[in-house]
Amino acid sequence: MKLRFLGKNSTVGDCPTLYATDRDTYLVQGWKVFANDLLMQLEISEGETAVEVPTELFEHLTKDGLPVGEIKRVEDPIMILTPGGTFVVQGCKVTDPEALARMEIPDYETVVEVPKTAITALLEDVCEADLQHPAQPAL
Repeated sequence: MKLRFLGKNSTVGDCPTLYATDRDTYLVQGWKVFANDLLMQLEISEGETAVEVPTELFEHLTKDGLPVGEIKRVEDPIMILTPGGTFVVQGCKVTDPEALARMEIPDYETVVEVPKTAITALLEDVCEADLQHPAQPAL
């Protein structure tokens, strides 16, 4: 898997990062989710995991040629908007050794892979049908 760095939102010790891949996917590096209140809201299948990232991380999508990087709604693969203003993103856990070797991943972080189409769909304005299935905020 080939990676192209799009950006990161770093503070001391924190480094959520966004990458584009040659497989029409994004890799989202973020904090591992340990909070039971968040985990209880997710249905994580085998081979999947979830990460928590600042909402601003997706502003880097503009570096992948997208006109905006603001997520307009919360649904798969962005599963939760937390009260602290972060997103919980669910996807396939990245296990590709070459890809992981190109990233700096602290023990408290991991990486998920999500389809580009799933993320770009969340950039579109909400239509009338979407209002019938509002996203659930974190408890």
